Amino acid sequence: MSALAEPPTHDAAVTSDGQPMDLLRFSTAGSVDDGKSTLIGRLLYDTKQIFEDQLAAIERTSLRRGNAEVDLALLTDGLRAEREQGITIDVAYRYFATPHRKFIIADTPGHIQYTRNMVTGASTADLAIVLVDARQGVVEQSRRHAFLTALLGVPHLVVCVNKMDLVDYGAAPFERVRDDFSRFADQLGVQDVRYLPISALRGDNVVDRSERMPWYGGPALLPYLEQVEVRPPIDRRRRFPVQLVIRPLDDAHHDYRGYAGKVESGVFRAGDDVLVLPAGHRTQIASVELFGTPIEAAEAPMSVTITLEHDLDISRGDMLVGPDDPPLATQAFEANVCWMADRSLTAGRRYNLKHTTRTVRALVDEVVYRHDVNSLERHEHAETLSLNEIGRVRLRTTAPLFVDDYATNRGTGSFILMDETTNDTVGAGMISGIIAELEDHRTGAASA
Repeated sequence: MSALAEPPTHDAAVTSDGQPMDLLRFSTAGSVDDGKSTLIGRLLYDTKQIFEDQLAAIERTSLRRGNAEVDLALLTDGLRAEREQGITIDVAYRYFATPHRKFIIADTPGHIQYTRNMVTGASTADLAIVLVDARQGVVEQSRRHAFLTALLGVPHLVVCVNKMDLVDYGAAPFERVRDDFSRFADQLGVQDVRYLPISALRGDNVVDRSERMPWYGGPALLPYLEQVEVRPPIDRRRRFPVQLVIRPLDDAHHDYRGYAGKVESGVFRAGDDVLVLPAGHRTQIASVELFGTPIEAAEAPMSVTITLEHDLDISRGDMLVGPDDPPLATQAFEANVCWMADRSLTAGRRYNLKHTTRTVRALVDEVVYRHDVNSLERHEHAETLSLNEIGRVRLRTTAPLFVDDYATNRGTGSFILMDETTNDTVGAGMISGIIAELEDHRTGAASA
């Protein structure tokens, strides 16, 4: 399981020709009142994903509020406080499918107060949609969400310039937003950015191409989401954090010992050599099982049980890896941390750190710098991270972790920090660098 977040999954499905249907996870973000919930409501409505009683309920609510039209945002703003304030507070997951693909949507909050919720929703996304009000242009929250999208390694970014109906569907407001956002995205190093002019309220360029904007030559949003390539580059380095040791108590299986968990990367097959960390024992895989049935191979992100040829002392938090490509074992590293607690992060504080299935104690050595998500400047003399702030932090742990860089492996490159007393999650981290002297020491030891 990724240390940042794991949204709900959806049942398997097939296309009309019997092939497995792809799944696209995407998040929506943007400033308050840019139309995120309305856009999702429009997608659900125009793809016939709403039951008649749901539609009737939001029609009654819209009428009671004096709205001239059905407020589709009510489909996703489920909390009472959200409906009363007209804003999104929590992350809302919604599901729908077309004949071409399944979708899981994470509708994330736009207010700066709920940046931590946006990080949670986007951490497992294949694609992020950032909405920008055509009248307001690119604002601080637009840049903040684009920055977080890049930091979280989301491979595709779609900028939906919304409320085009309020600027007479003109090309000039769209081009102004596109040019402004492009300059900022270039500084972030975002490779795949797509710009779409839409009206979520009227449905223009959401499911079908709009005739009101003949100057736009690209696809509508839904056709683009159906065809965008979402398969990440295959990480062949084998990573299997052990979540549970299975030891049946009945006499018929008294010799059975299985290790259950989720494959974070690579492929595991019976007969493969594996290295057990942290002990360093080398053994072979006896079987790979899914729901008690042997299968030929398991790859990310499958959850399976692995049995081994040798009876070894292995417990939760250990990791099975490829002997020729192990992760870095370290007790000191730097990471980008999004702070999620009212009490600030400062040097000298101690927390519980959960990385994959392993939990250790961690000490904050130093706040290296704090990011200014508006100007992209680094505040080198920052000493703390406050609620919703993001910065680079140096950490030391009481036991080794087996890590990869977040850019190459989200599962083994991410972690969460928890309060020692309450066990509340207070921070989410992306490992982006290992302290140089430790890496040099490891390399020197290996060559010796």
